[in-house]
Amino acid sequence: MSVSSLKELLVEEIKDLYNAEGQLIKALPKMAKAAVNPDLKAGFLKHLEETRGHVVRLEQVFKLLGEPAKGKLCPAMKGLIEEGSEGIEENEPSALRDALLIGSAQRVEHYEIAAYGTVRAFAEKLGEDKVVKLLQQTLDEEGATDKKLTELSDIVNEEALSASESE
Repeated sequence: MSVSSLKELLVEEIKDLYNAEGQLIKALPKMAKAAVNPDLKAGFLKHLEETRGHVVRLEQVFKLLGEPAKGKLCPAMKGLIEEGSEGIEENEPSALRDALLIGSAQRVEHYEIAAYGTVRAFAEKLGEDKVVKLLQQTLDEEGATDKKLTELSDIVNEEALSASESE
């Protein structure tokens, strides 16, 4: 990627996020279907709806920046999703697989938190206050999702440990 300004870099990174969110919209229903824990299933479905909202916000960001809403392949998200998919395919439904799903989901969340934090900082430096506000809303939701996953992992990891010990 060759860019010559901070605004161009912002737009390129927004394109990356737009694609990443689109990939996640396809992956989350599969993750929900693979989850055994009902709270984890519900969490994935809730985050699916939030992710659809993130896409809408990114489309608003493109409009504010005077750019077409167009993504470019996000290889990082592709890799994170592929890694999680392998875990689903290779493990039977269980608390252990749920623990794996939570780990995969948190890696996705941490990537998104880093990416949204970066683009928000670019937009802030460029004086794009409306863009900053939209990106911050998504960043807050991503952080809340990560926190919920951490809380749920305490329960799921205990279940996985108990199941492992009884074998």
